[in-house]
Amino acid sequence: MKARKLLAGTITIAAVLAMMPAQAVLAENNELVLYTWEGMFPQEVLDGFTEETGIEVIYSNFDTDETMLEKLAMAKGGDYDIVLADDYIIEQAVNEGLVMELDKSQIPNFEGINPLYQGQFYDPDDKYTVPYGAGIPLIVYNPEDVDFEIKGYNDLWDESLEDSVALTANYRVICGITQLAMGRTLNEDDPAIIAETGEKLKELAPNVRLIQDDNTQDALLNGEASAAFLYTSQVTAVMQEDPDLKVVYPEEGLGFGIMAMFIPSQAPNAAAAHQFIDYILRPEISAQCFDFIGYYCTTKAADDLVNPDLVVPDSVTSGEIIRNVSAEAEEAYSKAWTEFKDACD
Repeated sequence: MKARKLLAGTITIAAVLAMMPAQAVLAENNELVLYTWEGMFPQEVLDGFTEETGIEVIYSNFDTDETMLEKLAMAKGGDYDIVLADDYIIEQAVNEGLVMELDKSQIPNFEGINPLYQGQFYDPDDKYTVPYGAGIPLIVYNPEDVDFEIKGYNDLWDESLEDSVALTANYRVICGITQLAMGRTLNEDDPAIIAETGEKLKELAPNVRLIQDDNTQDALLNGEASAAFLYTSQVTAVMQEDPDLKVVYPEEGLGFGIMAMFIPSQAPNAAAAHQFIDYILRPEISAQCFDFIGYYCTTKAADDLVNPDLVVPDSVTSGEIIRNVSAEAEEAYSKAWTEFKDACD
Protein backbone atom coordinates (compact mmCIF):
# COMPACT_ATOMS: atom_id res chain seq x y z
CA MET A 1 0.00 0.00 0.00
CA LYS A 2 1.33 3.47 -0.82
CA ALA A 3 2.34 5.24 2.36
CA ARG A 4 0.01 8.00 3.50
CA LYS A 5 1.89 11.24 4.18
CA LEU A 6 0.17 11.87 7.52
CA LEU A 7 0.18 8.26 8.70
CA ALA A 8 3.63 8.53 10.25
CA GLY A 9 2.99 11.99 11.73
CA THR A 10 3.22 12.75 15.41
CA ILE A 11 0.37 12.44 17.87
CA THR A 12 0.23 16.24 17.99
CA ILE A 13 -0.41 16.48 14.27
CA ALA A 14 -3.07 13.75 14.43
CA ALA A 15 -4.79 15.53 17.30
CA VAL A 16 -4.79 18.83 15.45
CA LEU A 17 -6.26 17.19 12.35
CA ALA A 18 -8.98 15.53 14.42
CA MET A 19 -10.10 18.94 15.66
CA MET A 20 -10.15 20.54 12.21
CA PRO A 21 -13.39 20.74 10.20
CA ALA A 22 -13.84 18.17 7.43
CA GLN A 23 -13.20 20.72 4.69
CA ALA A 24 -9.86 21.65 6.23
CA VAL A 25 -8.84 18.01 6.53
CA LEU A 26 -9.59 17.54 2.86
CA ALA A 27 -7.43 20.53 2.06
CA GLU A 28 -4.49 19.01 3.93
CA ASN A 29 -5.09 15.39 3.01
CA ASN A 30 -6.09 14.78 -0.58
CA GLU A 31 -5.73 11.00 -0.54
CA LEU A 32 -8.32 8.29 0.02
CA VAL A 33 -7.17 4.75 0.71
CA LEU A 34 -9.56 2.16 -0.71
CA TYR A 35 -9.06 -1.35 0.69
CA THR A 36 -10.64 -4.29 -1.14
CA TRP A 37 -9.97 -7.13 -3.55
CA GLU A 38 -8.19 -6.45 -6.81
CA GLY A 39 -10.27 -5.18 -9.73
CA MET A 40 -13.47 -4.14 -7.96
CA PHE A 41 -13.81 -0.68 -9.53
CA PRO A 42 -13.31 0.49 -13.12
CA GLN A 43 -10.23 2.68 -13.37
CA GLU A 44 -12.20 5.34 -15.23
CA VAL A 45 -14.55 5.62 -12.25
CA LEU A 46 -11.66 6.12 -9.84
CA ASP A 47 -10.04 8.60 -12.21
CA GLY A 48 -13.34 10.45 -12.52
CA PHE A 49 -13.59 10.82 -8.75
CA THR A 50 -10.06 12.23 -8.61
CA GLU A 51 -10.71 14.63 -11.47
CA GLU A 52 -13.89 15.89 -9.84
CA THR A 53 -12.64 16.19 -6.25
CA GLY A 54 -8.86 16.42 -6.43
CA ILE A 55 -8.66 13.41 -4.10
CA GLU A 56 -6.25 10.71 -5.20
CA VAL A 57 -7.53 7.15 -4.71
CA ILE A 58 -4.89 4.80 -3.32
CA TYR A 59 -6.04 1.28 -4.19
CA SER A 60 -4.88 -1.29 -1.64
CA ASN A 61 -5.69 -4.99 -2.06
CA PHE A 62 -6.35 -7.87 0.30
CA ASP A 63 -6.70 -11.51 -0.66
CA THR A 64 -9.31 -12.66 1.87
CA ASP A 65 -11.88 -11.06 4.16
CA GLU A 66 -10.03 -12.52 7.12
CA THR A 67 -6.81 -10.78 6.08
CA MET A 68 -8.72 -7.51 5.86
CA LEU A 69 -10.19 -7.89 9.34
CA GLU A 70 -6.83 -8.76 10.85
CA LYS A 71 -5.13 -5.69 9.36
CA LEU A 72 -8.02 -3.41 10.24
CA ALA A 73 -7.94 -4.66 13.83
CA MET A 74 -4.17 -4.10 14.02
CA ALA A 75 -4.75 -0.53 12.80
CA LYS A 76 -7.55 -0.14 15.39
CA GLY A 77 -9.94 1.02 12.68
CA GLY A 78 -7.40 3.34 11.08
CA ASP A 79 -5.10 3.38 8.01
CA TYR A 80 -7.94 2.90 5.50
CA ASP A 81 -10.76 5.25 4.45
CA ILE A 82 -13.09 2.86 2.61
CA VAL A 83 -13.27 -0.89 2.93
CA LEU A 84 -15.28 -3.12 0.58
CA ALA A 85 -15.79 -6.62 1.96
CA ASP A 86 -18.27 -9.49 2.29
CA ASP A 87 -21.36 -9.45 4.50
CA TYR A 88 -20.33 -11.99 7.15
CA ILE A 89 -17.01 -10.33 7.94
CA ILE A 90 -18.61 -6.90 8.30
CA GLU A 91 -20.69 -8.17 11.20
CA GLN A 92 -17.45 -9.04 13.02
CA ALA A 93 -15.89 -5.67 12.19
CA VAL A 94 -18.93 -3.82 13.55
CA ASN A 95 -18.97 -5.93 16.72
CA GLU A 96 -15.29 -5.14 17.28
CA GLY A 97 -15.91 -1.39 17.02
CA LEU A 98 -13.94 -1.03 13.79
CA VAL A 99 -16.70 0.57 11.70
CA MET A 100 -17.90 4.17 11.73
CA GLU A 101 -21.59 5.09 11.69
CA LEU A 102 -22.37 6.81 8.40
CA ASP A 103 -23.40 10.46 8.25
CA LYS A 104 -26.18 10.08 5.70
CA SER A 105 -26.52 13.84 5.37
CA GLN A 106 -23.27 13.58 3.39
CA ILE A 107 -24.66 10.74 1.24
CA PRO A 108 -27.81 12.09 -0.45
CA ASN A 109 -27.69 9.26 -3.02
CA PHE A 110 -28.20 6.74 -0.22
CA GLU A 111 -31.94 6.86 -0.96
CA GLY A 112 -31.26 5.22 -4.33
CA ILE A 113 -30.23 1.87 -2.78
CA ASN A 114 -32.49 -1.10 -3.49
CA PRO A 115 -34.34 -1.99 -0.23
CA LEU A 116 -33.95 -5.69 -1.11
CA TYR A 117 -30.32 -5.45 -0.05
CA GLN A 118 -30.81 -3.37 3.09
CA GLY A 119 -31.64 -4.32 6.67
CA GLN A 120 -29.44 -7.41 6.56
CA PHE A 121 -28.14 -9.24 9.65
CA TYR A 122 -24.75 -7.50 9.62
CA ASP A 123 -26.35 -4.03 9.59
CA PRO A 124 -30.08 -4.32 10.42
CA ASP A 125 -30.62 -0.56 10.73
CA ASP A 126 -28.38 0.41 7.78
CA LYS A 127 -26.17 2.54 10.00
CA TYR A 128 -22.78 1.41 8.80
CA THR A 129 -22.77 0.02 5.28
CA VAL A 130 -23.63 0.63 1.65
CA PRO A 131 -24.19 -2.44 -0.55
CA TYR A 132 -21.98 -2.71 -3.60
CA GLY A 133 -23.16 -5.64 -5.66
CA ALA A 134 -24.91 -8.89 -4.83
CA GLY A 135 -24.01 -12.43 -5.76
CA ILE A 136 -27.17 -14.43 -6.42
CA PRO A 137 -26.86 -18.09 -7.45
CA LEU A 138 -29.71 -18.96 -9.82
CA ILE A 139 -31.14 -21.81 -11.84
CA VAL A 140 -30.53 -21.72 -15.59
CA TYR A 141 -32.00 -24.27 -17.98
CA ASN A 142 -32.30 -25.09 -21.66
CA PRO A 143 -35.98 -24.94 -22.69
CA GLU A 144 -35.25 -27.17 -25.67
CA ASP A 145 -34.17 -29.99 -23.37
CA VAL A 146 -36.66 -29.49 -20.52
CA ASP A 147 -40.31 -30.13 -21.29
CA PHE A 148 -41.76 -28.04 -18.45
CA GLU A 149 -41.24 -24.58 -17.01
CA ILE A 150 -38.83 -24.57 -14.11
CA LYS A 151 -40.05 -22.11 -11.48
CA GLY A 152 -38.06 -22.97 -8.39
CA TYR A 153 -35.70 -25.25 -6.52
CA ASN A 154 -38.31 -27.98 -6.07
CA ASP A 155 -38.42 -28.48 -9.83
CA LEU A 156 -34.83 -29.76 -9.78
CA TRP A 157 -36.21 -32.93 -8.16
CA ASP A 158 -38.51 -33.61 -11.15
CA GLU A 159 -37.97 -37.15 -12.47
CA SER A 160 -37.70 -35.93 -16.05
CA LEU A 161 -34.36 -34.28 -15.14
CA GLU A 162 -32.65 -37.58 -14.35
CA ASP A 163 -28.87 -37.37 -14.82
CA SER A 164 -29.08 -33.85 -16.25
CA VAL A 165 -28.63 -31.32 -13.42
CA ALA A 166 -25.32 -29.54 -12.78
CA LEU A 167 -24.64 -28.05 -9.34
CA THR A 168 -22.02 -25.82 -7.84
CA ALA A 169 -20.08 -27.35 -4.98
CA ASN A 170 -20.72 -25.06 -2.01
CA TYR A 171 -22.24 -27.36 0.56
CA ARG A 172 -23.95 -24.66 2.64
CA VAL A 173 -25.51 -23.14 -0.47
CA ILE A 174 -26.82 -26.46 -1.80
CA CYS A 175 -28.09 -27.49 1.63
CA GLY A 176 -29.60 -24.04 1.95
CA ILE A 177 -31.61 -24.12 -1.27
CA THR A 178 -32.79 -27.61 -0.31
CA GLN A 179 -34.13 -26.11 2.90
CA LEU A 180 -35.82 -23.32 0.94
CA ALA A 181 -37.40 -26.01 -1.21
CA MET A 182 -38.72 -27.54 2.02
CA GLY A 183 -40.22 -24.22 3.11
CA ARG A 184 -37.49 -23.56 5.66
CA THR A 185 -34.64 -21.09 6.11
CA LEU A 186 -31.20 -21.18 4.55
CA ASN A 187 -29.72 -21.15 8.02
CA GLU A 188 -31.33 -24.01 9.92
CA ASP A 189 -29.39 -24.66 13.12
CA ASP A 190 -31.17 -27.75 14.43
CA PRO A 191 -29.22 -30.94 13.59
CA ALA A 192 -32.48 -32.92 13.41
CA ILE A 193 -33.83 -30.59 10.71
CA ILE A 194 -30.50 -30.65 8.90
CA ALA A 195 -30.69 -34.45 8.89
CA GLU A 196 -34.04 -34.10 7.10
CA THR A 197 -32.28 -31.80 4.63
CA GLY A 198 -29.78 -34.57 4.00
CA GLU A 199 -32.54 -37.06 3.26
CA LYS A 200 -34.16 -34.59 0.84
CA LEU A 201 -30.81 -34.10 -0.89
CA LYS A 202 -30.35 -37.85 -1.37
CA GLU A 203 -33.62 -37.83 -3.32
CA LEU A 204 -32.01 -35.35 -5.71
CA ALA A 205 -29.01 -37.58 -6.38
CA PRO A 206 -30.46 -39.46 -9.40
CA ASN A 207 -30.87 -36.14 -11.22
CA VAL A 208 -27.35 -34.88 -10.58
CA ARG A 209 -25.00 -35.04 -13.53
CA LEU A 210 -22.07 -33.23 -11.92
CA ILE A 211 -21.03 -31.17 -8.92
CA GLN A 212 -18.21 -28.68 -9.44
CA ASP A 213 -17.38 -25.05 -8.72
CA ASP A 214 -15.30 -24.09 -11.75
CA ASN A 215 -16.99 -23.44 -15.11
CA THR A 216 -20.14 -25.29 -14.10
CA GLN A 217 -21.95 -23.41 -16.86
CA ASP A 218 -20.02 -25.36 -19.51
CA ALA A 219 -22.20 -28.39 -18.80
CA LEU A 220 -25.19 -26.41 -20.14
CA LEU A 221 -23.30 -25.11 -23.16
CA ASN A 222 -22.00 -28.52 -24.23
CA GLY A 223 -25.31 -30.30 -23.61
CA GLU A 224 -24.08 -32.44 -20.74
CA ALA A 225 -26.74 -30.90 -18.48
CA SER A 226 -30.14 -29.45 -19.26
CA ALA A 227 -30.47 -27.49 -16.00
CA ALA A 228 -27.92 -26.01 -13.64
CA PHE A 229 -27.63 -24.08 -10.40
CA LEU A 230 -24.90 -21.49 -10.99
CA TYR A 231 -22.99 -18.67 -9.33
CA THR A 232 -23.64 -15.11 -10.54
CA SER A 233 -20.52 -14.93 -12.72
CA GLN A 234 -21.46 -18.26 -14.31
CA VAL A 235 -25.02 -17.11 -14.99
CA THR A 236 -23.68 -13.99 -16.69
CA ALA A 237 -21.17 -16.00 -18.73
CA VAL A 238 -23.62 -18.64 -19.90
CA MET A 239 -26.27 -16.12 -20.91
CA GLN A 240 -23.73 -14.24 -23.00
CA GLU A 241 -22.90 -17.48 -24.80
CA ASP A 242 -26.51 -18.62 -25.26
CA PRO A 243 -29.22 -16.00 -24.63
CA ASP A 244 -31.93 -18.57 -25.44
CA LEU A 245 -31.35 -20.25 -22.09
CA LYS A 246 -33.81 -19.42 -19.32
CA VAL A 247 -32.87 -17.84 -15.99
CA VAL A 248 -35.06 -18.68 -12.99
CA TYR A 249 -35.55 -16.52 -9.90
CA PRO A 250 -36.80 -19.35 -7.67
CA GLU A 251 -40.29 -18.89 -6.29
CA GLU A 252 -39.21 -20.26 -2.91
CA GLY A 253 -36.92 -17.25 -2.38
CA LEU A 254 -33.41 -16.08 -3.12
CA GLY A 255 -30.21 -16.82 -1.35
CA PHE A 256 -27.58 -14.18 -1.94
CA GLY A 257 -24.36 -12.67 -0.72
CA ILE A 258 -23.67 -8.95 -0.53
CA MET A 259 -20.48 -6.97 -0.78
CA ALA A 260 -20.67 -3.68 1.08
CA MET A 261 -18.62 -0.55 1.63
CA PHE A 262 -17.94 0.83 5.07
CA ILE A 263 -15.79 3.52 6.66
CA PRO A 264 -13.39 2.31 9.37
CA SER A 265 -13.94 3.84 12.80
CA GLN A 266 -10.67 5.80 12.71
CA ALA A 267 -10.52 6.50 8.98
CA PRO A 268 -7.94 9.26 8.37
CA ASN A 269 -10.12 10.89 5.72
CA ALA A 270 -13.73 10.13 6.62
CA ALA A 271 -15.01 13.21 4.80
CA ALA A 272 -13.49 11.99 1.53
CA ALA A 273 -14.89 8.52 2.23
CA HIS A 274 -18.41 9.93 2.45
CA GLN A 275 -17.81 11.79 -0.81
CA PHE A 276 -16.63 8.62 -2.49
CA ILE A 277 -19.65 6.60 -1.34
CA ASP A 278 -22.05 9.25 -2.61
CA TYR A 279 -20.17 9.37 -5.91
CA ILE A 280 -20.40 5.59 -6.36
CA LEU A 281 -24.15 5.70 -5.63
CA ARG A 282 -24.84 8.06 -8.52
CA PRO A 283 -26.95 6.01 -10.95
CA GLU A 284 -24.62 6.45 -13.92
CA ILE A 285 -21.52 5.62 -11.84
CA SER A 286 -23.18 2.62 -10.21
CA ALA A 287 -24.15 1.30 -13.64
CA GLN A 288 -20.52 1.56 -14.80
CA CYS A 289 -19.35 -0.31 -11.72
CA PHE A 290 -21.85 -3.17 -11.90
CA ASP A 291 -21.36 -3.65 -15.62
CA PHE A 292 -17.64 -3.91 -14.86
CA ILE A 293 -17.75 -6.36 -11.95
CA GLY A 294 -20.74 -8.38 -13.21
CA TYR A 295 -22.58 -8.52 -9.90
CA TYR A 296 -26.27 -7.78 -9.45
CA CYS A 297 -27.12 -4.10 -9.20
CA THR A 298 -27.77 -2.96 -5.63
CA THR A 299 -28.46 0.65 -6.59
CA LYS A 300 -32.13 0.73 -7.54
CA ALA A 301 -31.71 4.14 -9.15
CA ALA A 302 -29.30 2.54 -11.66
CA ASP A 303 -31.60 -0.28 -12.77
CA ASP A 304 -32.49 1.43 -16.05
CA LEU A 305 -28.86 2.12 -16.91
CA VAL A 306 -27.11 -1.14 -16.09
CA ASN A 307 -27.04 -4.36 -18.11
CA PRO A 308 -30.61 -5.69 -17.62
CA ASP A 309 -29.22 -9.17 -16.89
CA LEU A 310 -27.85 -7.70 -13.64
CA VAL A 311 -31.22 -6.43 -12.38
CA VAL A 312 -33.40 -8.60 -10.17
CA PRO A 313 -37.09 -8.36 -11.18
CA ASP A 314 -39.30 -6.10 -9.07
CA SER A 315 -41.37 -9.16 -8.18
CA VAL A 316 -38.48 -10.35 -5.99
CA THR A 317 -38.85 -8.59 -2.66
CA SER A 318 -36.91 -10.72 -0.19
CA GLY A 319 -33.76 -12.73 0.11
CA GLU A 320 -31.60 -14.42 2.70
CA ILE A 321 -27.86 -14.54 3.34
CA ILE A 322 -26.08 -17.65 4.56
CA ARG A 323 -24.82 -17.06 8.11
CA ASN A 324 -22.50 -18.83 10.50
CA VAL A 325 -24.13 -21.62 12.49
CA SER A 326 -23.17 -23.59 15.58
CA ALA A 327 -20.39 -26.17 15.46
CA GLU A 328 -22.99 -28.89 15.97
CA ALA A 329 -25.04 -27.64 13.02
CA GLU A 330 -21.90 -27.29 10.90
CA GLU A 331 -21.07 -30.93 11.58
CA ALA A 332 -24.60 -31.93 10.57
CA TYR A 333 -24.32 -29.98 7.30
CA SER A 334 -20.98 -31.63 6.50
CA LYS A 335 -22.46 -35.06 7.15
CA ALA A 336 -25.50 -34.35 4.95
CA TRP A 337 -23.25 -33.11 2.15
CA THR A 338 -20.89 -36.08 2.31
CA GLU A 339 -23.75 -38.56 2.19
CA PHE A 340 -25.32 -36.65 -0.72
CA LYS A 341 -22.12 -36.75 -2.76
CA ASP A 342 -21.74 -40.45 -2.03
CA ALA A 343 -25.27 -41.00 -3.31
CA CYS A 344 -24.41 -39.11 -6.50
CA ASP A 345 -21.44 -41.36 -7.31
